[in-house]
Amino acid sequence: MNTFGKRLTLTTFGESHGKAIGCILDGIPAGLKIDEDFIQSELDRRKPGKSKLETGRKEPDRVEILSGVFEGVSTGTPIAMVIFNTNQKSKDYENVKNLFRPGHADFTYFHKYGLRDYRGGGRSSARETAARVAGGAIAKLMLKEMGIAIQSGLCEVDGIKAETIDFDHAKTSKLCALDPNKEIEQEKAILNAKEAHDSVGGVVLTTATGVPAGFGEPLYYKLDALLADAMMGINAAKAVEIGDGIASTHLKGSQNNDPITSEGFASNHAGGILGGISNGDTIIVKTHFKPTPSIFQEQDTVTVDNEPVKCNLKGRHDPCVAIRGAVVTEAMMALVLADMALLNMGRKMEHLSKIYG
Repeated sequence: MNTFGKRLTLTTFGESHGKAIGCILDGIPAGLKIDEDFIQSELDRRKPGKSKLETGRKEPDRVEILSGVFEGVSTGTPIAMVIFNTNQKSKDYENVKNLFRPGHADFTYFHKYGLRDYRGGGRSSARETAARVAGGAIAKLMLKEMGIAIQSGLCEVDGIKAETIDFDHAKTSKLCALDPNKEIEQEKAILNAKEAHDSVGGVVLTTATGVPAGFGEPLYYKLDALLADAMMGINAAKAVEIGDGIASTHLKGSQNNDPITSEGFASNHAGGILGGISNGDTIIVKTHFKPTPSIFQEQDTVTVDNEPVKCNLKGRHDPCVAIRGAVVTEAMMALVLADMALLNMGRKMEHLSKIYG
């Protein structure tokens, strides 16, 4: 499926080495001020080639809005956006056209469809996430009108964990590091892996503040389930935690429960979600990204005819995809929360009475 959401839907299209990638965002209410500079700034955060910690592929990632916006505001009709590819080097993939790269989707795409676009992974490439960031940026603009803010940063790289959380620092860090005291060590781990023609994984912490109680549709469209689904749909994501996540399995119920006071919750082990519905506290999500599968070491694989062969990759690749994955997690959280906000509007008669009464 290439479409995500219920009331607010995002459909993406395009391939890594095709002419363009893009999206259609449908469901944004009419009258939302569309800040094109903000949308572009979000894409600039994700675009490749900004430092030696990222892929050398340099793309401007200039977004063009084709429809759904008139005189700077949304019209209520589908918003179509396109980003043209300008820096493909498809010849770098000629040597893998008839074999499967280990750790990639080549094998599964081929066996599902009987063919595949081998140039940079085609549709399975992380380049597709630029379209999600564009759609997520508009969702963020909608959420901003509601007082909801989303932020992210790396809380772990190659097993090196942040001991402090500083989102302001992450905004200025070239690797989106949350802990300034761990940043140098984390950067060194990435560069060491790159020098060894290898890669490392990382964990992104994403939070949302200002979310009111009531977002989430039980039982089969729970907020935490949809956030996990959205994050797991990002390329290279292998695990998602809500709140304390795995750590909560090591606690007693008396330790894990969040006491409720007249001022609110005394703790937030639940990550702002109870019974699949937001409780008004900060939404907390951790997304675990695997090491980039594109490494420049010789690996064993097979051809499309199942013949054993050695794989030696060329091209330009991120030594740690989690760095540029941070802004993508924000986009996906924004799309989920905006969808939930629209779904929640009709859950009480008082809401309908305010509009139609």
